[in-house]
Amino acid sequence: MSRIRHKIQLKKGSLTKELVMIIVGLVSGTVFLCWLLNDVFLEPYYINHKQQVLLDGLSIIDKASENKTLETEEFDVTFDNLCANGNITVLIISSDMTIVRASVNDTKKMLTEFTEILFRGGDDEVIVLSQGKNYVMQKRTDQRLEAEYLVLYGTLSNGNLILMRSALDSIRESVALAGQFLFYIGIIAIAVSTVVAIFLSKRFVTPLLTLTNLSKRMAELHFEAKYIPQQKRRNEIDELGEHMNGLSEILERTISELKSANNQLQIDIEKKTQIDHMRKEFLSSVSHELKTPLALIQGYAEGLKECINEDEQSRDFYCEVIMDEADKMNRMVKKLLTLNQLEEGNEAVTMERFDLTELIHGVLHSTEILFAQKGIRVIEDVSEPLYVWADEFMVEEVITNYLSNAIHHAAGRKEIRIHYVQRGDIVRVCVFNTGEQIPEEELAKIWFKFYKVDKARTREYGGSGIGLSIVKAIMDSHHRACGAKNRADGVEFWFELDTGSH
Repeated sequence: MSRIRHKIQLKKGSLTKELVMIIVGLVSGTVFLCWLLNDVFLEPYYINHKQQVLLDGLSIIDKASENKTLETEEFDVTFDNLCANGNITVLIISSDMTIVRASVNDTKKMLTEFTEILFRGGDDEVIVLSQGKNYVMQKRTDQRLEAEYLVLYGTLSNGNLILMRSALDSIRESVALAGQFLFYIGIIAIAVSTVVAIFLSKRFVTPLLTLTNLSKRMAELHFEAKYIPQQKRRNEIDELGEHMNGLSEILERTISELKSANNQLQIDIEKKTQIDHMRKEFLSSVSHELKTPLALIQGYAEGLKECINEDEQSRDFYCEVIMDEADKMNRMVKKLLTLNQLEEGNEAVTMERFDLTELIHGVLHSTEILFAQKGIRVIEDVSEPLYVWADEFMVEEVITNYLSNAIHHAAGRKEIRIHYVQRGDIVRVCVFNTGEQIPEEELAKIWFKFYKVDKARTREYGGSGIGLSIVKAIMDSHHRACGAKNRADGVEFWFELDTGSH
């Protein structure tokens, strides 16, 4: 199984880009919404909060006036904390305008402002925000200083008058500072979210792209590719990958069965029109080929019966000839039966996908002893794996016949070379041997049953002239071509197989 990896690029329409844009868009939208809410609603919220602080302060001071602890030392800390924490200026005066408590040193100026608020209203722009039984809450604008204040004035339970004031400029400054801070934080958040989004998208999109590439290879019927999980912990994508692995195996089996069925269908169509002609040709060829060995067996058997030579050595020779000719006839009959099965279509062709290189290495390994005996040098140019669609056992028979033929005819420097020639989805397997060339007019006839170019030499090593006919029948059953051609220093035999999906 090979691990499929795919480099992720942020291109238009890619899932990675969409995920990054969505995440960055959400973060940017959230930051903008926070900034908008801060700019529009923070100041009113802050002012409402400040009003409540003033009211709470009034309640605390009023309670102290009821308990008559307002002017005691115990209340000093509470009063100071109230003014400092709430950023409030407080002035409490009695009915005779005597200052009871004040949070500022310049009490004279504060008293003047208080008097103007109570009796003349001053020159400030005033907006009443709320009022109760004992207080009035105002928003005042100091025209001279161009400053705004929240002002609360009223009467305490003991009859004293109270004035509380808090500047709004600090509120606006806080709102502006918060907006500026949020702006910088937003930029950082967008930058960080972009990096995180790219990292996360790659983590999730990489296995998806792997599955996409796997599905593409499955569509091209390259089933050796499998999905391998990137992490130890399984997730939904890993489960999808495992399902696709299972689907790949099912598709490979189904296509193998379909190819076998389709191949068988084509054979059946041609079968009926060829059977009669093949039977006649078969009987004629067998009769002709068996005539010579039968005559030899009969002649030597009669010689033994009539005791033409009475010495033991002659009788042994006669018996050896009879046994040799009988063995040749037996081997020829077996090959004829195989050839007959192929030509009649009774030999089922099982289409399967296998490594042709591994098959060739196995055949060469099994015939090493023959190469050594003949002193033949074998050159293999078939090191890389090559997957083909065919009947593995029939292809092994083709390669074996080609190698056997090459061994018997290798001469000169005695070399046999095996190599591939790739043309699209078709691979041509070539078996070359040095030696004598085949006459050009004989090249088309060597595939006929019992045809022998050099009858004397063929007879010498026991050839029947059927091996190449078997090769031709096997390749015809696969609907693929085979052939032979002369080279400068020898002869090359070849056959073709399908590597693709068509």
